[in-house]
Amino acid sequence: MTDSLGAADIGVDRFGERATLVQFSSAFCQPCRATRRVLRDVSTMVGGVTHVEIDAEGALELVRRLGIVSTPTVLVLDAQGRTVRRAAGQPRRADVIAALGEAVA
Repeated sequence: MTDSLGAADIGVDRFGERATLVQFSSAFCQPCRATRRVLRDVSTMVGGVTHVEIDAEGALELVRRLGIVSTPTVLVLDAQGRTVRRAAGQPRRADVIAALGEAVA
């Protein structure tokens, strides 16, 4: 993956020390709520990982730039903001943890 973001692009001062989970959501998206829970749980369990949720409707320029076409979409960023994994739909906890392994390797 070649997508690289700056912390300001996702509305934070800095990325997670080890990785950042970026979730694109929309207001009436049921799977987005479940995804939020999974990503918050994982970011709490794994030190140095931050979860950031972005309202896709409120960040249309970024959504277009990244080619986000559905919610939820999750990007796993390494500590420098490079996308190491991207997935659409509700993720399984095990898949998120595996993706974090790639980000921190």
